[in-house]
This record gives sequence, C-alpha cells and structure tokens, in this order.
Amino acid sequence: MFLDEVRIVVRAGAGGDGASTMRREAHVPRGGPDGGDGGRGGSVYLRVDAGQTTLRDFRYKHHFVATPGGAGERQKRHGKAGEDLYLLVPPGTAVVDEATGALIADLVAVGQEAMVARGGRGGLGNVHFATAIHQAPRHAQRGEPGEENTVRLELRLIADVGLVGLPNAGKSTLLAALTAARPKIASYPFTTLEPNLGVLDLGVDDGRRPTIADVPGLIEGASDGAGLGHAFLRHVERTRVLLHVVDGAARDPQWDHDIIRDELEAHDPGLLAKPMLVVFNKMDLPAAQAAWPEFERAQHDAGRQAVAISADTGEGLDALRAAVGAMLPDAATLAEPPDPAGVVVHRLEAAGDGFTIERDETGFVVRGKRIERLALQTNFDNEESAERFQRELLRLGVDAALRKARVRPGDDVRVGEVALAWDPPEDDE
Repeated sequence: MFLDEVRIVVRAGAGGDGASTMRREAHVPRGGPDGGDGGRGGSVYLRVDAGQTTLRDFRYKHHFVATPGGAGERQKRHGKAGEDLYLLVPPGTAVVDEATGALIADLVAVGQEAMVARGGRGGLGNVHFATAIHQAPRHAQRGEPGEENTVRLELRLIADVGLVGLPNAGKSTLLAALTAARPKIASYPFTTLEPNLGVLDLGVDDGRRPTIADVPGLIEGASDGAGLGHAFLRHVERTRVLLHVVDGAARDPQWDHDIIRDELEAHDPGLLAKPMLVVFNKMDLPAAQAAWPEFERAQHDAGRQAVAISADTGEGLDALRAAVGAMLPDAATLAEPPDPAGVVVHRLEAAGDGFTIERDETGFVVRGKRIERLALQTNFDNEESAERFQRELLRLGVDAALRKARVRPGDDVRVGEVALAWDPPEDDE
C-alpha cells in the first residue's frame, strides 16, 4: 500500500527534576546545598532518509515519545539528558501542524532534519538558590514537561518527470514502455490506484537517469476533491517536467486536454508554468490517427509542443525521449532534488515576561510563557517552593493584575496546566 499522508502524535521527554540535597560529609559542618540539575528531556526530530519511499512506517504506529531526562543527584551531579528520538521520512515530506495548519517543514534533501517536539528543560538543583541570607534552601525546580504536538505528514514525490492525464489515457502503459517499471495495466479507468515510479531511459548515454512518476488519473473536479486522483495532485508539484498524456482515440481529445489543464491550474497555477509536453497517445488506433492533425494544429496555435505516439506499439517513443531529454537539465543538476533547499520554519520562543488574565466560568486563567513554565517547575507541596512562586507572581506583576481583576480568596486561578486556589497573605485582609 502506498501511504502518502498520515497524522502522528509526538511527545518530547520531560526534563528531570532538580535535586534538593545537603552536603553530608564527616568533618564538614554546615556543608550547604549540593543538589544537581535535572537533565534535559529528549526532543523528537524528523530526518530525511534516502531509503524511505513512502510513509508506511507510520501506518500502524501513530504515537511517538522521546525519553525523559534524569533527575539531579547529590554532590552537584547533573541528571542524564534524555535521548533524542529520530523518525525517518522519505524525501519530499511536508510537515504541517495539525492544530493551526501552519507549515513546520518541507523536507526534501537527504539528511535534512526538523524538530517537531522540544524536550523539557531540566529543573535547577537547590545549589542555585543559596544566598548569603538563605544559605540552606530546600527549594529545587521540577523538570519542565516536554512538548506534545499532532502533526500531519504529506509525501510529495520528488520526480524529474510527472505523467498526468485522464483515466485510461495510457499513462501506465507509457511508463512501462519508457522504464523498467511494471505497473498494473488494464483497459478500464482507475486501474492505477497509487503512484508508480520508474527511471526513464532517454536512449542516450549522457549520465542522466531521470525519474518519472505516473499518478492516478484525474477527472473533472479533481482539484475540489472529486475522483481518485485528487489526493495525488500534490505529487506533481515537485516535478521538473510534466508529460500531459491525452487519449487520442477519445470522443474529443481537445476537451480531455483542456479538462486536465483546468484541474492543474485550479490546484496550483504554478503547475502550468512548468515545462510541459503534450503526448497524444494511441496512434495505433484509426480514431487517433484521424484526430491528430486537428489536435496538433490547436496545440501549435497555442504555443504548446505536442508529440504523437503509441505507447502500446512503441511508435514515436524515440521522438518522445529526445523531446524530454531536451527539456531536462544536465546530469549534475539532475543529481540534486528539484527543490534542493527545502524549508524548515524556525519559531523563536518568546522569552518576555508578558502575560494575560482572562475569566471564565471556573475562575481566572493566567497565560504567559514564563509564568506557565515557572508554575510547571514548582513543587507546591514544598512550602519554600510555593513561597518562591508567590514572590515571582509579585515580581512579574501577576499578583497586582489579579487583584485588579477582583480576585477573591478561594477563587480558582489556573496558570497554564496548574490549578491553584487564591490565598493572599493574612496581612492583606
């Protein structure tokens, strides 16, 4: 089964907790804090692997989790960092954030990587919180949870030449005649249910080995989701050259030709800007022979190149190979993917102290990158840690903003994923 679109859930590893320990050695009175930091959690990456051709590895498994970081230990020993998780994908994989629809990465080059879930930071040990006044702190940070994301992987085949046309135009027969590929061929529409790839024989030994892709036939309305071919329109986006195969024995070959052009333009107008060769197929049939002169004139008048062939008998294939060879670049350029750079979108984390406060039916909701992170890394069972978090609310202005929003004792206040009951100091009453 050719799998070209999947949804997966990825979760990075949580950071390890910082240690809250005191130095305990003979002859070392008042040794002080010596708790080490927790290790960073493992992140989840996608990496392009030349050995992958489909997304079949994600057919049954859809959830992937990286390892967490280790907890800090006494004697200032840091926890072990979590191991990053690398998921292998084929060249041509686009990565889309399922929640927002935003493009995260477009991976085309072998070895290219994109992070899809960042590992959580390790918590700081209590050694970091010692001061001249407070020399024996018990406070240590918890590790930060790892990110969890749902992403959609869309494979867009990287091929030098793409075959497009209506069902039963003879694309699979042409692919078999031009390459060593052996696609399923029959005399009824929609025989091809998945893309087929082959290496094109140009008939000359010039070092070029272009790849050619045959995608399922398109029908009118394919760009809007009709028929079987609409799911595969993305596979012609990366090609260098398009071969538009027309059934010369059809009732109206020109109408068939125009339907496909309309669908390509509706999907992506840039497709019609690609080098394109119109292939008038089935010249072994009398109907095609009779229709060719008028069809050729129409293509010539429109400034488009057309060749007449019979994929079944081999008529005209040498001329077709020569025409395709003239449209393709040299061997050095062919060795690189059509989209050599690819795209990885880097989103910088906001490091500011900004926050917002909203009220809903359950209470108050505080949102802000820094304050949410502090809440997640605070152990509220530790009185010293809870007091430190309260001081951070004061320092960042969250406390004043909540009071301005008329928070009352006992009201629920959620900071990110942490739910708290508002309990102001007694002297505020």
